[in-house]
Amino acid sequence: MLYLVRHASAGDRRAWRGDDSARPLDPMGHAQAEAIAAALASAPILRVLSSPSVRCVQTIEPLAAKLGMDIEISAELAEGADGWRTEALVERLCGEAGDSVLCSHGDVIPEVLWRLSYRDIDVNPTRCKKASVWELHVVGGTVSHGVYRSPRSLGARLEDLT
Repeated sequence: MLYLVRHASAGDRRAWRGDDSARPLDPMGHAQAEAIAAALASAPILRVLSSPSVRCVQTIEPLAAKLGMDIEISAELAEGADGWRTEALVERLCGEAGDSVLCSHGDVIPEVLWRLSYRDIDVNPTRCKKASVWELHVVGGTVSHGVYRSPRSLGARLEDLT
């Protein structure tokens, strides 16, 4: 299984001063990150990869901590990454044993999904909310289909902020 995670809530991009790649999660984002960690912690994950952006790294830090794993920074997952390189990364991971988590952005994940759907793989590339997870099922070294999990289905709630 490959889990494509869109980074959690990081506030308003327009309100952030400075390099956007340094924009951190907001309080809701931290609650969402904990919900993602709780939802995925029991999966047989062998690799955790992230865009270099702070908000992506922070989104999967709780999961990596629960698993006792390091986060691998991958330029192929960065905002604005070349779709061919990201697709190649996904294909490489499909050939590896165990599950992988990839945390990226709202431009990269839909691009991957569109590329999969173009190859007649059953995904619906129209949804990709912040803190959502796409479960890409791998059979025989290739993605067979994808299942979308909304942030709400992962258990992130406003009440968790109190």
